[in-house]
This record gives sequence, C-alpha cells and structure tokens, in this order.
Amino acid sequence: MADRILVFFGSTDGQTAKIAAAIGATLRSCGLEPDIVRAGGEADPNPKNYAGVIVAASIHAGGYQRTVQRWVRAHAAAIDGRPNTFVSVCLAVVNRSPQVDRDLAAIITRFVEATGWQPKEVKAVAGALKYRQYGWLKRWMMKRIVAKAGGETDTSRDYEYTDWEDLKEFVRRFATTCAAPSLQLLSR
Repeated sequence: MADRILVFFGSTDGQTAKIAAAIGATLRSCGLEPDIVRAGGEADPNPKNYAGVIVAASIHAGGYQRTVQRWVRAHAAAIDGRPNTFVSVCLAVVNRSPQVDRDLAAIITRFVEATGWQPKEVKAVAGALKYRQYGWLKRWMMKRIVAKAGGETDTSRDYEYTDWEDLKEFVRRFATTCAAPSLQLLSR
C-alpha cells in the first residue's frame, strides 16, 4: 500500500484548489496516495495518520484563509512530527522584488507565529488573476492593484501565472522525503 500524504488547502478564488489537485496528481505519479482536503469542510483530518503533510493557502488582504490557520494551530505538533511543507500562493510573486520578498516573508512570519507551526520548507507559488469571475468591486480593486505593479489589466480575460513544472519538481522532491525507505533506496 502506498504512503498516504495529506494535502490540506484553503482557496478563495479557486487557484489554490487547482494547485492542490496538481500536487495530488504529482504525488500519485510518485507512488504516494494523496488525500486532498479543503479547509473549512466537514473533514478534520488528523496529520498523525499520514506519512507527510502539505499545507497550501493563498494570500488575500495580507493573510491566509482563517480556516487553514485554525486547523494548522490545532494540529501544529502533529504536522511537525512528519515531513511537511507549506505552499504559499501569492499573485505578487510574479513580479519578484526585494519589497515583495520582504512582504511575503512578513506574512509567512505572522502565519507561523499565529499557528505555532514552523514548516520544514516554504514554497512560494504564483497564483492567478481571475477577472472574469470577480464581482465588479473586486475586479476594479484588483485592476488598480495590478496596474500599480505593472501587471495585466485587461479584465475581459483571466491570467494564470502558476509555474506548473516548477511546482511538479518541488512536489517530487518532497515526495522523496515521505516515501517508504525501500522506495527511497530505489530512487538513489
């Protein structure tokens, strides 16, 4: 039987859900068995039942989904007891700059302090601009924010910035830390 990996995620506009599904597909291709669980649902998975844990959440208004924060806070010790990683989905990482890096580090630090969990690794992943699904107010606000950063402002279409190949490579590396010892020996 394959090792089970928990992919626990929060998603506001759907991109992190898509990223969680891609993480699951990559884990499956590595011979692992992912359980992909959305924060705030009926399930309250216990990290102790898994060989590894990936937590994914997106940044909105300077923080991550509260449902993710509550779950991580409740299970921080159990998550810490196995291979784990945090995937931070953020539109701003498209235009990496020292200021974006500082802002992202501050948001992650607040998350770590609020939850008591220090991820073994953090992966920043670019999200998406989903103008066509936003209401008029959010579309207007996002257009202003993105214009200020020099990004795409044509609101008649959506923009996906996630680097899928980079994400796959990251998940493959993570999978080697979770695989059964016999599988790890085969991969060397």
